[in-house]
Amino acid sequence: MVSRHVPILTVTPNPALDVSTSTGIVEPEHKLRCGATRLDPGGGGVNVSRVVRNLGGRSLAVYAIGGPTGDAYRNLLEQEGVAGLAVRIAESTRESFTVDETSTGRQFRFVLQGPTLTEAEWHSLFYAVRGELPGPGLVVASGSLPPGVPDDFYARLARLARDNGARCVIDTSGDALRAALDEGVYLIKPSKRELGELVGDPIDDDAELIEAARELVGAGTCEVVALSLGGDGAIVVSADQALRLPTPKVDVQSTVGAGDSFLAAFLLRIAQGYDLGEALRAGVAAGSATAALPATALVGADDLVRLAEGLVPEAI
Repeated sequence: MVSRHVPILTVTPNPALDVSTSTGIVEPEHKLRCGATRLDPGGGGVNVSRVVRNLGGRSLAVYAIGGPTGDAYRNLLEQEGVAGLAVRIAESTRESFTVDETSTGRQFRFVLQGPTLTEAEWHSLFYAVRGELPGPGLVVASGSLPPGVPDDFYARLARLARDNGARCVIDTSGDALRAALDEGVYLIKPSKRELGELVGDPIDDDAELIEAARELVGAGTCEVVALSLGGDGAIVVSADQALRLPTPKVDVQSTVGAGDSFLAAFLLRIAQGYDLGEALRAGVAAGSATAALPATALVGADDLVRLAEGLVPEAI
C-alpha cells in the first residue's frame, strides 16, 4: 500500500474497449483462427487510473462512453475497482484490436476512429471535470481527441486546472498538444518524434533532445518534459535537471499500455511528494513491467518493486 498522496483525476475523451487475441500467422484472404480473447477498458487517462489503482493509489477517471460497447467498458472498469465518472454520449465507444502473431512474435494493432461528440457532449465532459477538480492535485488529460471535440479542449482543461490550483498533465500529440502548451501545463510526455515536431526540427541524439525539452521549459509552456523512449529508457527534463534512466532487461511480450504505465507510476510518485529522480525510477520500472506482460495486461505493485530495485537515474 502506498503512502497518502494528493488527489489524481484523469480525463479520457476517447476511450477504447481493448480487444486482444493471437493467431499463428497474419495473412490476407484467409480466415485467421484466433486464440483466447481478452477485453480491457483502455484509453490513456483510464489506463493511468488503472495502473494507479494497481500500485495502491487512488484516482478518479472521468471518461465519455456510449452504446453497448460503452456499457461493457464501464462494467469492466467497475469490476477492476477503479473509481469513475462516466459521461454518456449518443454514439458507441470505439474498440481497438490487437493481434499477436505467435509464429514471429510480431504484434498488430488496429485502433478504430472514435465516435463523434456533439458540442453538448464534450461540454458535458468538461463540466464533469470542473465538478470534480482535485484542488491542489493532478489533472491528467490523456489520449486522442475524438471527432467533434475542438483542438483546444485540453488547453481549456489546463486553464481550468490552473485557475483551481491543480497541476495539469497532458499526454497527447499534434494540434491538441500545441494548444495545451500555449496555455501552459505542468508536464507533457511526447515521443522523440513529437518533441521534434513541437520545436520544428528533427531530433537525432540525446543532446538535441535535451536542448529541445529545455527550450519548451524555458519558454514557460511546461515545467517538466518526460520522454518515454521505449527500449532506450526515459529522459526527464525540468528547469534545473536532466535525468536519464535505461530500461531494465525484460522479455518484451506486448508494448500496449507501457507508456501509460510509465506515466501513472511517475505521477503517483509526484503526487506522493517524491522528487523527479524517484518518479523516473518508478516510471521506467512500471513501463518495463507492463511490456513484459501479455496482451493488454498492466503492471502490478510487486512487479514495480522488483524491477525498480537497483535502478539509479543519472544526471546528463
